[in-house]
Amino acid sequence: MFQDRTDAGGQLGERIAKDGINADIVLGIPRGALPVARPVADELDVPLDIVVASKLGAPGNAELAIGAVASDGSLWLNDDLVDQLQVSEDFIEEEREAEAENAHEKATQYREDGRLPELRGKHVVIVDDGVATGATAMACLQQVKEADVARITLAVPVGSPESLTELEAEADAVAALEMPRDFRAVGEYYQDFGQVSDEEAMAYLDKETMGE
Repeated sequence: MFQDRTDAGGQLGERIAKDGINADIVLGIPRGALPVARPVADELDVPLDIVVASKLGAPGNAELAIGAVASDGSLWLNDDLVDQLQVSEDFIEEEREAEAENAHEKATQYREDGRLPELRGKHVVIVDDGVATGATAMACLQQVKEADVARITLAVPVGSPESLTELEAEADAVAALEMPRDFRAVGEYYQDFGQVSDEEAMAYLDKETMGE
């Protein structure tokens, strides 16, 4: 069990460095991933920036992610779950538009132009505080791949083995400290897993990231 997100990030950074994973930049997924990503970026001695996605909740169950949309509007869907729940195309399109706007607003809140930094040809490490369904991580991976990067590593302290296996097909590498077979929720593996405010999350970023 991790003490908090900073502790998890410290351990994750040490593991990545030990494994010889190189990076030109670390991208954290706001808000909760920023306290994890900061120690990783410091360990690798590279800049910290953000990549944003917003999950699409299932009809009648907003906490169950049927997919996610990135801040550039690109959509990833869990097709099996969509079919299983018989989610309509109209519902998906309505949610996609709403969540794409939310993701874009979040991105512009953190970065002046709301766009990804220049990533062409770079080795990128994307950090999240944990992976449950993997929907937001998947949308973020797809968005970053479109930026013509050289290599992407997804790094998380803990995650569902099934979701991490799916994410391995999208990333060049996945680094996870814990993959419990009885995984239930990310928060169960942290002593302190309190909410992170936008103000707190922004404090972890490099000042130039926000255009200051």
